Amino acid sequence: MKLLRYGEAGAEKPGLLAEDGTIRDLSAHVGDIAGEVLSPEGLAALARIDAASLPEVSGNPRLGPCVAGTGKFICIGLNYSDHAAETGATVPPEPIIFMKATSAIVGPNDDVEIPRTSEKTDWEVELGVVIGKTAKYVSEDEAMDYVAGYCVVNDVSERAFQAERHGQWTKGKSADTFGPTGPWLVTKDEVADPQNLAMWLEVNGHRYQDGSTKTMVYGVRYLVSYLSQFMSLRPGDIISTGTPPGVGLGQNPKVFLKVGDVMELGIEGLGTQRQRCVQA
Repeated sequence: MKLLRYGEAGAEKPGLLAEDGTIRDLSAHVGDIAGEVLSPEGLAALARIDAASLPEVSGNPRLGPCVAGTGKFICIGLNYSDHAAETGATVPPEPIIFMKATSAIVGPNDDVEIPRTSEKTDWEVELGVVIGKTAKYVSEDEAMDYVAGYCVVNDVSERAFQAERHGQWTKGKSADTFGPTGPWLVTKDEVADPQNLAMWLEVNGHRYQDGSTKTMVYGVRYLVSYLSQFMSLRPGDIISTGTPPGVGLGQNPKVFLKVGDVMELGIEGLGTQRQRCVQA
């Protein structure tokens, strides 16, 4: 299934993308794409619904973040060997973990605000993993039992805030609108191998990122197990798993986003996003 949330910001309704490409309303069945709905039992119940029997949503509604109730937005740094190389960094012996504020989460096509005083706002297409049930001290063998599905994330980053202002990376990652998520949550049964997905990102029509989850250092199964040793993962939590090469910081000369720029990005089978950059 491809689950989604549509409508005005803060008032989104649950829906799904039918096979004919139409959006169907799930409001009569669930309150939101969140909590127990993301559990194996909740997803199984949704899968039994005939999409053709659901009301069709007319027009071209705004798409919101594909999952609600996200308590933790966990990011993994330098998790692609080729991205680490382009930034001159060494692949870490364990995953680098940092948090992105949940207030950064927006819809897949919402505007991205360039922060005041920013000069180095950058892009990062990433595979997002959505947790479906509480995971705590889980093994790699059982890790996938706790995954509801996958989505596209743009881990927008302000590099000066991240690396030149001292302290942790979080403040360079957490500005409002720095977490476009969606367009939909694709349940894991539709993704044969999360470690073999093409991914790309363009700015103003120029392709900067053209990679694959094949080059992830730490895969989805490992990350879910690893993170669960340090904190419980709960339904709706998102793990943003790192980015392939081609970020602005890695260009020669470096390239950063400016007001009016348009980012377009996507991951094979998970949909696409489009954001225009505006001034905060």
